Amino acid sequence: MGPLVVIGDTLLDVDVEGDSERLCPDAPVPVIDVAAERARPGGAGLAALLAARDGADVVLITAIGDDPAGRRLCGLLSDELELVRLPLRGGTVRKTRIRSRGQTLLRIDTGDGEARRAPEHARAAEAVAGAGAVLVADYGRGVARVALELLGGMGVPAVPVVWDPHPKGERPPPGCALVTPSEAEARELCPGPYPGPDRAARRLLRELRARAVAVTAGTRGASLARSDGSLTRIPAPVLATGQDACGAGDRLASAAALALRAGADVEEAVTIGVGEASRFVARGGAAAVRVQEQELGDRPRTAVEVAELTRASGGRLIATGGCFDLLHAGHVSLLRRARALGDALVVCVNSDASVRRLKGPARPVVDVRDRVEVLRALSCVDAVLVFDEDTPVDAIELLRPDVWVKGGDYEGGHLPESEVLDGLGAETVVLSLLPGRSTTNLIREIR
Repeated sequence: MGPLVVIGDTLLDVDVEGDSERLCPDAPVPVIDVAAERARPGGAGLAALLAARDGADVVLITAIGDDPAGRRLCGLLSDELELVRLPLRGGTVRKTRIRSRGQTLLRIDTGDGEARRAPEHARAAEAVAGAGAVLVADYGRGVARVALELLGGMGVPAVPVVWDPHPKGERPPPGCALVTPSEAEARELCPGPYPGPDRAARRLLRELRARAVAVTAGTRGASLARSDGSLTRIPAPVLATGQDACGAGDRLASAAALALRAGADVEEAVTIGVGEASRFVARGGAAAVRVQEQELGDRPRTAVEVAELTRASGGRLIATGGCFDLLHAGHVSLLRRARALGDALVVCVNSDASVRRLKGPARPVVDVRDRVEVLRALSCVDAVLVFDEDTPVDAIELLRPDVWVKGGDYEGGHLPESEVLDGLGAETVVLSLLPGRSTTNLIREIR
């Protein structure tokens, strides 16, 4: 069974929790004594996170900015699922809720980011082609346009597509297995006097040419219209009145998509989705979701993250390889000039075992952990990838660089990596080394 592929706009949601026992002396507003700040993914990121926590293999295709909020989002998501990152124009959207004793007092929205077209969606297209089901969570920020491109290349989808629409977003393509607007969204999608959830579901079914439409109505459950003309009202099994319903739509859509992926019919899938959403709200909704946060901005990005981000932003990725044992001025000069050829530099480093096979049992002098640490400290190096093979062919296939740099000690002849570089359409550039600088000379002088 293929993974659940979630495509959509991801937001950074932050809850600032505290107590309020007094009013501000210069304005009639409560003073919040902050006790905690909790961050989590919102939008498509929350739907993907909840599906991953159901035990599913999840790929999230989304646009995230290279800014503090974006880096924080990556830190929240990277341990839970596979993240395929698209470029974002503007700042990552952050929604901050000021809360006291379980109630939201104020919400502050920042960020104007919208997805922009990337030069290619190779990994995204590969993920969609191998999906067990696709969930599109449209929050009106542009990623749904990418979903239309990816799904358009498939013709009639061979797997279930669940589309959670947004009034300011994209129109779902015909043939979706399930479209899941909330009642508020259905009001905006049905101009004129609102006909109620039952008629709205039937009307949207016709207009969107979907196989099924479920209009969700909170504690009243959902109205499900199907292409065979039937209409079913699905009640909520848990009446969580007065609770924070933030994230309920994402919970319903992700649970229904997973059920369809497992072979359930659409009524069974929506019943499961309504049940999971009502229990989710009863447990506190999105505010109760806890995510172990990584400080991604404070640690080096992985080589794959750098490669994906560079491609997604239309940049030129440079890669080079070597042992880099006893880093010296010749190495640094080479790396600086390599970095100047493009927008990011990934250094592929031989493992200790690989160095021993190439250089003999006395090498390396410096073990791989220290070699990596020193390379990462160079401002011209964006990431380091360790490989254990005798050649960097597998590393090159993983990174897919635009340019592969060889040092001037390479004397021509056939490169083992030439075939894979030719297949990628990558350029090979040979840069001269500083005369007299080499690890071999350093070792000789030390001895």
